[in-house]
Amino acid sequence: MSDPARIAAFVAGVLLVAVTATSVFTTLVIPRATSSRLLRSVSKLLARSVEPFLARLDTYEAKDKVMGLVGPLALVVLFGAWLALVVLGFALMVWWVGGGAFGDALAQSGSSVFTLGIVSGRGGGERALDIVEAGLGFLTIALEIAYLPTLYSSFSAREAEVTLLAARGGVPAWGPEVLSRHVRFQTVDELPELYATWERWAAAVSESHAGYPSLMWFRSPDSSRSWLLALVAVLDAAALHLALAPSSAPRQARLCLRMGINCLRSLADVLRIPYDPDPRPTDPIRLGDGEFGDGFELLVSVGFPIEVGRAEAWRQFKGWRVNYESVVDQLTKLFMPPPAPWLLSRPWVGPASFPSIANRTPDDPEATSGPTARGR
Repeated sequence: MSDPARIAAFVAGVLLVAVTATSVFTTLVIPRATSSRLLRSVSKLLARSVEPFLARLDTYEAKDKVMGLVGPLALVVLFGAWLALVVLGFALMVWWVGGGAFGDALAQSGSSVFTLGIVSGRGGGERALDIVEAGLGFLTIALEIAYLPTLYSSFSAREAEVTLLAARGGVPAWGPEVLSRHVRFQTVDELPELYATWERWAAAVSESHAGYPSLMWFRSPDSSRSWLLALVAVLDAAALHLALAPSSAPRQARLCLRMGINCLRSLADVLRIPYDPDPRPTDPIRLGDGEFGDGFELLVSVGFPIEVGRAEAWRQFKGWRVNYESVVDQLTKLFMPPPAPWLLSRPWVGPASFPSIANRTPDDPEATSGPTARGR
């Protein structure tokens, strides 16, 4: 090869290593939404690549298992891509400095990045590159290893509240069921604490998932649960509480709604999902009046303290839900949470089922008395 070609390869190698090192530093050391572009792109690409396989699976549980690979696999692909780019970049530099064949330069670069020492340079320039590459490779691998505990710590903290909500909001989680069970369990006084907990949860998820977007693709251990579905259930419960009992609804419900909306929008910003930042309360929403009626009738049947009529409750509820429904629908298409009432309908995923609960006692083992949640 001519000297100009080798010089061009050397410059390309320097640029490639510099860009890769910047990507590693900004993604693993500076967790900001703007610093995770490559990680976000890899995750979205993998999610789209498995869609043809999902269509061939019959059950949601099978689809969930496939989707469960996307988040962890995105990290493996990203880590491997960083190391491969470092090897290629230094190989281009060694190719010019050493003057030998490119295959030999590639072998030398691979040996250096993993600090194997199998192949090493002969001249001073090659050995200097070997030392720099070994240091960069060691630092990259160390940062990747240190990154995983942080990631799984955030995942574990997120899933703890999602799991706890299963008892309070049913499986799958549903906003009206959250309010209904607190009435049945005579724990309505605990709703302010629930809203406050999920306000803090939404703030933590907004911070961690915007900085580490691959977390959004990490699915719950149980296929019937989902962080997105749980958040929507709590937001719907808070919006219903404010719509049905405006004078007695706790102030924490409004704060939870505000933080939940901010959380969803911050994730939408990371994923470049468009939304209206200031919708009008009178704007239309996807949820229909008939679907709202299912939840309204459930709360009437359990004796929830309703202060307004159905029409006014629906009008007020729409004014709250318009702030987050469009973002939720786009995230639902992307992350494929389990089918649930009031969530975007996806026939290819499966039909939505209503959560149910039966008050079984030794005196009434079949739970023939008392209200039970509807099942469909």
